[in-house]
Amino acid sequence: MRTRGKLTVAAVLLLSLCALLALWAGAAPGTYETTVLFTHDLHSHFFPQEDGAGGQSGGYARLKTAIDREKAAHPGALVLDGGDFSIGSLVQALYTTQAPELRTMGAMGYDAATVGNHEFDHEGGGFAQMLQAAVLSNGKVPALVMANYKPSPGNPDALDIQRAMSAYGVQETMLLERGGVTYGIFGLMGKDSDSCAPSSGFVLEDPETAAKRCVAALRNQGAQFIICLSHSGTDGNVKKSEDEQLAKNVDGIDLIVSGHTHSTLEEPIVVNGAYIVSAGPYCQNLGSITLEWSEGGEKTLTDYHLTPIDQNLPEDSATAALVEDWKAQVGGAYLSRYGLTYDQVLTTAGFQLDTPDSGVQTGNSLGELVADSFLWAVQNLEADAPGIPTVTVTADGVLRAPLPAGEITTSMAFDVLSMGVGSDGASGFPLVGVYLTGKELKAAAEVDASVTPIMPAAQLYMAGMEYSFNTHRMFFNRVTDITLRQNITVTADVEIVDTEGNQMPPPTFTHDFNEEIKDDQLYRVVTGMYSAQMLGTVKSKSLGLLSLEPKMADGSPVTDFQACILRDRNGNEIKEWYALAAYLQSFGEEGVPARYAGPDGRKDVSQSLNPLELLKNLNWIGWIALLVVILILVLAALLVRWFMRARRRRRYSGRRKFGK
Repeated sequence: MRTRGKLTVAAVLLLSLCALLALWAGAAPGTYETTVLFTHDLHSHFFPQEDGAGGQSGGYARLKTAIDREKAAHPGALVLDGGDFSIGSLVQALYTTQAPELRTMGAMGYDAATVGNHEFDHEGGGFAQMLQAAVLSNGKVPALVMANYKPSPGNPDALDIQRAMSAYGVQETMLLERGGVTYGIFGLMGKDSDSCAPSSGFVLEDPETAAKRCVAALRNQGAQFIICLSHSGTDGNVKKSEDEQLAKNVDGIDLIVSGHTHSTLEEPIVVNGAYIVSAGPYCQNLGSITLEWSEGGEKTLTDYHLTPIDQNLPEDSATAALVEDWKAQVGGAYLSRYGLTYDQVLTTAGFQLDTPDSGVQTGNSLGELVADSFLWAVQNLEADAPGIPTVTVTADGVLRAPLPAGEITTSMAFDVLSMGVGSDGASGFPLVGVYLTGKELKAAAEVDASVTPIMPAAQLYMAGMEYSFNTHRMFFNRVTDITLRQNITVTADVEIVDTEGNQMPPPTFTHDFNEEIKDDQLYRVVTGMYSAQMLGTVKSKSLGLLSLEPKMADGSPVTDFQACILRDRNGNEIKEWYALAAYLQSFGEEGVPARYAGPDGRKDVSQSLNPLELLKNLNWIGWIALLVVILILVLAALLVRWFMRARRRRRYSGRRKFGK
């Protein structure tokens, strides 16, 4: 009996000691700790970039160092990505043939990722080629989860795409065991993200519907902690914040890694028990969140921080060697056709040319430089250019990187216009030439003036045309003046020989155009393929009040934009980025002209309340608005008059009653 009593006391003491040790270690019975390292919108930023403040930002060799340090502190940490891991630097030229993005992410230790809209810049077929290249490499790659984005049955490449997805192992959901915990992970494409991939050949299932299905399936499979990799994003306006709405309307999600809107969240957003996190784009930061949680659903945030990926981090040597190899392959496989190298200096600049401030309606030097480069390409690179007035256009949404002060290299020029693919299957959207009526050209200026406040990516920058608008005027009637203004040099189509029979250069003539735009006349417009394809969406974006229908030279509607691609004398597509690179190279040692140090006034934005300016050149929308205002003022005056008369009648009636 005494022995049993001693054993009982010893057992009690042992259990008490274990409980104390558990409490000392910070892990209460039935609770778990999860650390997730996350990125999104990496956009092929394999190499560091100048940050404009004397430092550098990004680079996968430094990112790998940050990941390794975090995993040393949290050995069970998951490494996840929220999509748009591709398209944003010259290395993307290997996207379909080498899959450098996924293969490098695998080498860095990523567990899983989802896809974003830019994974379909090479269309659905290019996405499939990328997956096949990753499989054939036999290298380590992250798992891909994609629950609500499937090849359209009408897509002629649908079968090949499905086979490639199957070979890679793309799934709606996945289970991942780590540190004694079963994690359930699924991926979503957002609604706005889908609209930004018009040529994907995929169809979108409602994200919330898909999320509810995935959460239920993962719980049934034993998942203890649910993570959504969502390429939907957050917004300052909660109603437009897709991932906040997702968390609000779908129960059971524990963590959302939110990509697409390039948000940088210094603190998580917590909605309906779900923690929403974002680390910012372009490999600027590595995000880390640590949660203590119980299977009953209670969660406590114990740590959240963003590690800047900058010059203060050393480079991981193995990753640095890998990305250098990608650079070498780009030189041989892509840049050689342009006679350029990756780090070749094109020219210099005494000032930085920044990307536009989102939603701020003003001129922008980078936008104007790019528009000018398109016009220069028409005049200097295009074969069989028609030699007529041409307006060139670029948009805020396609300007992906600034140009720094100092030396400007080939890769920097590419980074500015890195989106898309041409009909030749090579990276970079080509320039296309279409025709618009003068009335539609005015509507394009009105898009810039009226649509930008609600859709900042629609802000336009043009060359060959000047216009003015007032931000206080009625929507879709803000433009007050618009003028075609440019110089065109035309080479005469004649053969000239001198007195000795030697061939002489044909004469050239310069025409100065400075004229009002005529509504019924056709004008040539040159822009990038993506922007040209988006012209047709103006009607829906403007509630049917504005309409732009791209046309051929004979006035017939464009049915195939590939027929409108600008080509050089060798028949090659003229890429947007190469037009910019060649234009920069034309400046030589003198550098970027000082006129680009600030906006040059070709777009005059006024905020004047001068009545003459507010009422100038009204269209039918403006007249209707003016009549409505006048009607309201008249009604208000009549109401005031009626009120004053009623008041006088009451006073008169009161005086009679009391005999006054």
